Amino acid sequence: QVQLVESGGGLVQAGGSLRLSCVGSGSIFSINAMGWYRQAPGQQRVLVATITSGGSTAYADSVKGRFTISRDNAKNTVYLKMNSLKPEDTAVYYCTAGILSFGAVRYIVYWGQGTPVTVSS
Repeated sequence: QVQLVESGGGLVQAGGSLRLSCVGSGSIFSINAMGWYRQAPGQQRVLVATITSGGSTAYADSVKGRFTISRDNAKNTVYLKMNSLKPEDTAVYYCTAGILSFGAVRYIVYWGQGTPVTVSS
């Protein structure tokens, strides 16, 4: 069984910073792309940032220059460092990863349970 577990969310004032972490556990043989999405109340889930197994990154325009995605392949972990936070960054943040389990023949996309981030003005 494979699990992704996020942590690091919370309440922060505008202009502050948070670092989210997402750890994969279980029968993991390999992880390709990893990413972060967010879903604000009453809105659809949207992509925030992605990172390939080789370290190439991509960001939503709304977070470019403020957020940094990184990963530690040895720890099956992806991070999202969020600086200069704004009230409009308030959302539940979800991590996702394409994971090949031991004995499997294809990668499957897994999701974490989400961690809430609230930015007060």
